[in-house]
Amino acid sequence: MIGVYDSGVGGLAVFREVRRLLPEADLVYLADQANAPYGERSLDEVRQFAETAVGTLVDRGASTVVVACNTASAAALGHLRSVFAVPIVGMEPAVKPAAAATRSGRVAVLATPVTFQGAVFEDLVGRFAAGITVIAHPCPGWAAAVEDEWPAGADQAVAEHLAPLFESGVDTIVLACTHYSFLSGVIAAVAGPGVAVIDPTDAVARQVIRVAEPGGSGTTTYLTTGDPVRFAGQVARLLGEVVTTASP
Repeated sequence: MIGVYDSGVGGLAVFREVRRLLPEADLVYLADQANAPYGERSLDEVRQFAETAVGTLVDRGASTVVVACNTASAAALGHLRSVFAVPIVGMEPAVKPAAAATRSGRVAVLATPVTFQGAVFEDLVGRFAAGITVIAHPCPGWAAAVEDEWPAGADQAVAEHLAPLFESGVDTIVLACTHYSFLSGVIAAVAGPGVAVIDPTDAVARQVIRVAEPGGSGTTTYLTTGDPVRFAGQVARLLGEVVTTASP
């Protein structure tokens, strides 16, 4: 069994890709919506939420866990790996491929404020972006908007928020919040063909293939600490699937 965890619906983008690559795997998705949004929490709070969520998945039999949340990965990934014996795959801002892709030498990373507070982000910039201007660009309210209604109707708000980046010469955008994966098409459209949009979802799913145990019967379970009815509607809107959801 592979467990995938996020604060909300953002990790469904990773979950969808893992399912595509591993159709035979037993998958469990856990959305910690009772404690969302994580981007407005402290590092300590997010670390506690993450440990509880991963523990829930391990207790249900997950032999591999994907922390499909950049905020939780930044706050807790090292801690989680020290607590749990199963392989844990996390998210990190794709600074290295962005530094290789940029022509202008100006890269913007879109994420929640907590993601930028963790030591992981500074380490990535220090190791892989020498000579590159990396702009940490929070996007307040975006994750909540994806939970509620986006990507439909997001175009104008996204265009207005990102306009200063493009005016400053940014030619590479890194999506460092899994919620933003559902906005990748909108972002690419408002950015235009001269701007690369890097979404690490595929790379994370491929890493899951490398570390997960093979096998399974292809079962899928959706769990939320919030409202199961609301979560089922969100899955239908974002993945186009009619599913049954439950509490952990």
